[in-house]
Amino acid sequence: MLNRRTFAAALVAAVAVPTLAFAQARTPSGMQIERQLDAAPRMRLKKNQRVTVQEFKRRPDLRRAAPSIDIQSINFAFGSAEIPNSQYEKVEIIADGLRRILRRQRNARVLIEGHTDAVGSFASNQILSERRAESLKRVLVREFRIPARALETVGYGEEFLLVQTQAENWQNRRVTLRRFDEFVR
Repeated sequence: MLNRRTFAAALVAAVAVPTLAFAQARTPSGMQIERQLDAAPRMRLKKNQRVTVQEFKRRPDLRRAAPSIDIQSINFAFGSAEIPNSQYEKVEIIADGLRRILRRQRNARVLIEGHTDAVGSFASNQILSERRAESLKRVLVREFRIPARALETVGYGEEFLLVQTQAENWQNRRVTLRRFDEFVR
């Protein structure tokens, strides 16, 4: 039988465990971001096989072949796409990694992919993921002077879940940075 103390402990655990797990999501360092995005693509395309940016966004096979890194540490308010000022320190780390790449390879291009969990409608998650990717780009460009020409955005909503669940899961609410200049014309 559940008494009040057992019930209270279970309730605290149910609330604290996801919060503790979320707190453990750490922003990779600028060097880690640089290293991941500088990795060799898993597949190389000949010049005549390269695609448009729009086609790259629609082709999971090409996206999986491109170097990438998931960023799960930016905390968006529920249903919001705005990046609070309290998160700018994390965005600055991302900007540092991007600057490192752009210093050496001026024509490098990075796709910012927005993702959500599966809570809510497919349509609202799609819109929210697009807005979150755009929000990150806007902050990188305006506040950290990353050239807009180097960044593209796309939202995938709940389409590519890391954790296959219809329940709320912080690991699915993320942005992915994906280096794609080797794949486009």
